[in-house]
Amino acid sequence: MRLLVLSGMHPLPTNVARGTFVADHVRLLRDLGHDVRVVNPLPRMLPHHETRRSTLTGVAKAPQRFDFDGAEVLSPRYIGRPGQASPWWTARSVVRRHAQVQTWLGDWRPDAVVVHGLWPVALLAQRLAHAFGVRCIGVVHGWDLDVGLDHPQVGPRLRALLPTLDRLVVVGEHLLEVAERAGAERPTWIPCHVPVEKDWTRPLRAWRGRWRRDALDLLFPSDPRRPEKDHWLALQTGQELERRGWVVGMTTLRQQPRTIVWDRMMVASLTLITSSREAGPLVAKESVACGTPVAAVRVGDLERWLPERCLAVGRDPTSLADVCEAVLEHDWTGEDPLPSWSRPDAVGAAWADLLEA
Repeated sequence: MRLLVLSGMHPLPTNVARGTFVADHVRLLRDLGHDVRVVNPLPRMLPHHETRRSTLTGVAKAPQRFDFDGAEVLSPRYIGRPGQASPWWTARSVVRRHAQVQTWLGDWRPDAVVVHGLWPVALLAQRLAHAFGVRCIGVVHGWDLDVGLDHPQVGPRLRALLPTLDRLVVVGEHLLEVAERAGAERPTWIPCHVPVEKDWTRPLRAWRGRWRRDALDLLFPSDPRRPEKDHWLALQTGQELERRGWVVGMTTLRQQPRTIVWDRMMVASLTLITSSREAGPLVAKESVACGTPVAAVRVGDLERWLPERCLAVGRDPTSLADVCEAVLEHDWTGEDPLPSWSRPDAVGAAWADLLEA
């Protein structure tokens, strides 16, 4: 099939860590034999506006066209104001980019349009799908349903948008009920696949060292500047572990290439996840695939597949420190908690069924 993929999140030439889940999905679709073209609409902004969120790094000076994974990506610009202000203006601006996209595509015509993240890019995706007479498939990774629906101006627009999509895919099973309540018809759960390559795949290893005396390398698998990742809780957990006698060091991930992320997962003592909201989180599965166990709060789909010893009772440093020690004390030899439904073959089969339906 010929698939046109749109997303407001995609790796950029100066920020390869941005939107890696979109690039992973595009790569998976190409591996399945589909002809995929990618459009990454970006808001117009000045360089100092990038400081609002770490995910905006590289947006201000991103070229209109650039190569990624051996294919060209188009990045048309639309007007998007801080804090989702004037959404009517944003909606009008992003839809007007349809002519630019069609010119870039030339004689190439998609069989379906897939859009990752709904607001506001799904408006452009629907306009293109209507022009080509094909289906528009929306994919929600969290923000649209976790945050966007509660926004006083964006929320009503999302509720009006959801029923008009031909299909809606959510990457977290817990988002199905939210999507149905918001008006989506027949939402489907298809998780993100674990993209760790063979050279970085390791079995889970047991920790070896002096109890409450040796050094621990805790991996905080995100950018500390993102408030929903709750870096402060991770720091408090490290302090609690130090109070118990551990020598704690903490590594954070900002804008590193994927291979460096996997390298750091392989050498960490454990991965610590303290997010207040997540669809996955995918980093937990990547860590397990790299051989490093996970200690986490109960967020996203973690309760569905992680052993109970890896999950904290509450969102407090003491509970998380208890879980960290339980994870370190456990002998992981021969265990593989990574769920089969997150492996590339299972996710690829689910997408093949959806596209062929």
